[in-house]
Amino acid sequence: MSNSILPLNKILVGDCIENMESLPEGSVDMIFADPPYNLQLGGDLHRPNNTKVDAVDDDWDQFESFQAYDEFSRRWLKAARRVLKPDGTLWVIGSYHNIFRVGAVLQDLGFWMLNDVIWRKTNPMPNFRGRRFTNAHETMIWVAKDKDARYRFNYEAMKALNDDLQMRSDWTLPICSGGERLKKDGKKAHPTQKPESLLYRVILSSSEPGDVILDPFFGTGTTGAVARKLGRNWIGLEQDPEYAEIAEARIKRVKAQQDLELLRTHSKRTAPRIPFGTVVERGLLKPGDVLYDNRRRFSARVRADGTLVTAEFQGSIHQAGAFVQKAPSCNGWQFWHVEQKGQLVCIDAFREKIRAEMH
Repeated sequence: MSNSILPLNKILVGDCIENMESLPEGSVDMIFADPPYNLQLGGDLHRPNNTKVDAVDDDWDQFESFQAYDEFSRRWLKAARRVLKPDGTLWVIGSYHNIFRVGAVLQDLGFWMLNDVIWRKTNPMPNFRGRRFTNAHETMIWVAKDKDARYRFNYEAMKALNDDLQMRSDWTLPICSGGERLKKDGKKAHPTQKPESLLYRVILSSSEPGDVILDPFFGTGTTGAVARKLGRNWIGLEQDPEYAEIAEARIKRVKAQQDLELLRTHSKRTAPRIPFGTVVERGLLKPGDVLYDNRRRFSARVRADGTLVTAEFQGSIHQAGAFVQKAPSCNGWQFWHVEQKGQLVCIDAFREKIRAEMH
């Protein structure tokens, strides 16, 4: 689907379902949705000093029944499913008031659950009434279009973002506050503005530069602002003209990164294949160098042809690693190390050095 026929980097004001139905089928790469929560509030909330809490009491969050809310969820999710590409993914965020109902509708419509991600707030709003636990998290559900979809997940980017540790499904991030919180006439411009750090992680994890990100409940434009920072295209749908105006002004202030290569994390699966022999012929390792595992239990010597030799075996770095461990297989790049300046260095560092020079 050509992006040229899409209203890229624009806000469409009006009903989100009608606007999604106007978009071409299978045209967007990722959807982030922050739908109405259908909060069941029982009267005003007040702080201990008797000041009123600025809670969510807008008309757009009011539904006459759970059945009405479920029907609304079915309609917008069905429209979202139509515009999502076969390999695209959808994120939806909610609280305990609505996220379980939305999850059931997602499964009813054929979406395939990938993760539920807990956003644990470092600075949640206190529980002023003292009759329940402090509500300190929200839940995001991440789904593919169906169970066989070849969806995108930027595993290496998430691991790098997390100090080279696998990214878990519990994210500890602050709520939107301080200078990031948009104000109008001294009050919050939007009651449920999400922090940019949350959308940064969502967008970076499941899209790539140039992709089209759709937000059917655009609000004050957090999705668009972060998408622009990360080199993604965006489409915002918003029924409130005031929110749309605030979002448009906000996104115009964002400086886009022109060097898209800085916004990519290349998957090792798609990286150029580098034989171990290339490391040897480039002189990064020499014939006769001794390799060890990370605990120095096993050793092998490098041969000129890029194989390794032990007292009892000769073969590739993978075969030799498997043999010494008596294992069915082995990733030799991760298993073998060489000593440099008294420290063991993983030989995969040499492969990455060659790949970096190729880029």
